[in-house]
Amino acid sequence: MTTLQTPLRGRDRIARAVLYAVLVAGLLAVVGPFLWMLLSSLKPEPEIRQVPATWLPETFTLANYRELFDRLDFPRFFANSALVAILVTAGNLFFCSLLGYALAKLRFPGRRALFLLVLGTLMVPGMVTFVPQFVLVSNMGLVNTYAGLVLPFLAGPFGVFLMRQYLLSIPDDLIEAARVDGAGEFRIFWRVVLPLCRPALATLGILTFLSTWNNFLWPLVVATTEERYTLPVALALYSVGQGRIDFGLLLAGAVVVVLPALVVFLVLQRHFLRGIATTGLK
Repeated sequence: MTTLQTPLRGRDRIARAVLYAVLVAGLLAVVGPFLWMLLSSLKPEPEIRQVPATWLPETFTLANYRELFDRLDFPRFFANSALVAILVTAGNLFFCSLLGYALAKLRFPGRRALFLLVLGTLMVPGMVTFVPQFVLVSNMGLVNTYAGLVLPFLAGPFGVFLMRQYLLSIPDDLIEAARVDGAGEFRIFWRVVLPLCRPALATLGILTFLSTWNNFLWPLVVATTEERYTLPVALALYSVGQGRIDFGLLLAGAVVVVLPALVVFLVLQRHFLRGIATTGLK
């Protein structure tokens, strides 16, 4: 079957051309810095410092990557970053979905006040709570431990809000039917509700993993020895020395740091986009 396509009018063509131009400009603004970082990591140090800066390397080299793996205890720092990011992500998925289920589907006194409290904490800048968090972790004796790196971030108000909004879309009749069959609340949450939350869980998982993987300030303060350094902290500390910054090492490390986060996003992007659409975060 053939379809007839209505020819675009002059105004529509101009509007579409403007739209494409804006999209291309936005794409270049987002991809451009990463592309420059990738290409510059393949240049020798003098060429990176060259003014004006160039895009393509005149002398191609992998020396920056060899120096990265020679100077840094890369497996240890990578493992620390991965462990912290995975534990924080798992904690957010479990605790935020559990509290989101309580706020969305359970009826108890103070539920509305608790939700307003969550919204209120969502508006508090993270830097305001930084010092109290560190004092608390220090008093608990968790400085320079994995627990100190992970515990303060096992749940967050944004995750609770995200999961609560998604769980509101799940029919109450489904939960009531499970209750009639004799299932307890945790069993309903774990066996009935949670499997229906994959898009929201994927969205929360990606956002939490990315923010934790790239987190720099908290690990810099809490981790006081090399054994607990995460990759961003180690990269920043080892690329600065003797009054100068080793840009080649820094750029090569930045490329390596970005890759795991990029892989996670590409693997879960379908669920991520669906979760963004269904929770209204667009």
